[in-house]
Amino acid sequence: MTDTPTPMPSAAIEGPAAWRAADFAADQWVTRLTEAEVAEVEQAARRLAAGGAELTAVRAEDFPLPILGPRLAALLRGEVLEGRGFAVLRGLDPARLSHRENAAAFLGIGAHLGAFRPQNAQGHILGHVKDLGRAGDDPTARLYQTHERQTYHTDSCDVVGLMCLRPAKAGGRSSLVSSVTLYNEMRRARPDLAARLFAPIETDRRGEAAPGEAPWFTIPVFNWFAGHFAGMYQRQYIESARRFPQVPPLSPAQVEALDLLDALAEDPALHIELDFRPGDIQLVNNHVLFHDRTAFEDWPEPERRRHLLRLWLAPPAAQALPPVFAERFGAVTPGERGGVSAPPDRWIAPLDAE
Repeated sequence: MTDTPTPMPSAAIEGPAAWRAADFAADQWVTRLTEAEVAEVEQAARRLAAGGAELTAVRAEDFPLPILGPRLAALLRGEVLEGRGFAVLRGLDPARLSHRENAAAFLGIGAHLGAFRPQNAQGHILGHVKDLGRAGDDPTARLYQTHERQTYHTDSCDVVGLMCLRPAKAGGRSSLVSSVTLYNEMRRARPDLAARLFAPIETDRRGEAAPGEAPWFTIPVFNWFAGHFAGMYQRQYIESARRFPQVPPLSPAQVEALDLLDALAEDPALHIELDFRPGDIQLVNNHVLFHDRTAFEDWPEPERRRHLLRLWLAPPAAQALPPVFAERFGAVTPGERGGVSAPPDRWIAPLDAE
């Protein structure tokens, strides 16, 4: 843990990640797969799934994509890591594959994008975003296990990937906002409050601390390091960290800064909303975007309920991060960082939520 704030940049941050909603035409972020690309994904998925191998061990060479692979590499670097910070792949049809084959397809595509990172203390490298009947005010619950709105936040990885198997009956839209733009707007309107968010702040681990770790981590919301901006945010978890007697209450200035941050994120001029279609794969750079999900109404039939697969990825070409990120990411070396502390020999890829 460090008490040294990261320095605030001397000016507003420019670049493709500093976007506003009006900068995009509808679905400008969608990359549509060709019939040949879909066919090679399906072929590779069926072969991998039929082989009976443990899916946690899949590598890019185990999932050959001679047509799509180079396009994925260009998309990752040009749009996700160095561009606007997100992209959507469209064209896969989950109904054409078995449940195991869909998992194999997503993991195989993910293996071309970066190293898998565990998403919980159980070592799950394949996550399942489903309503498990948990409540968001439960300090041991993760919000993806509910049907509630998540609010704007980051995940503990460089890039989060989501694949939609089934959308909700209503709601459950994905919402994205540039954290770079939020910083720029705060700097313009209230530079004193923007500076507050470059100071360390405690965030609850929600019961997923490794042995010897504190049940919270202490990383600034805004970070500036080696010419790169990096955000780290989950308001509910910042507030629930106050349940620990060693964590001080939020100061009035911290509350004011977080309230302004949230208000800006809610501005329709700054964020965009995306609908998930079956087969869509969304990729989000957590360092330059906050993401959200609206509340949803699910189908009554279990086989129709909203279900997304999730990957936390560590691309080798990801940006430099300040040393303080090791408190949450375990390390700051690109390709080897991110995720929840779990020994690699316990990593698994469950085919359904547990």
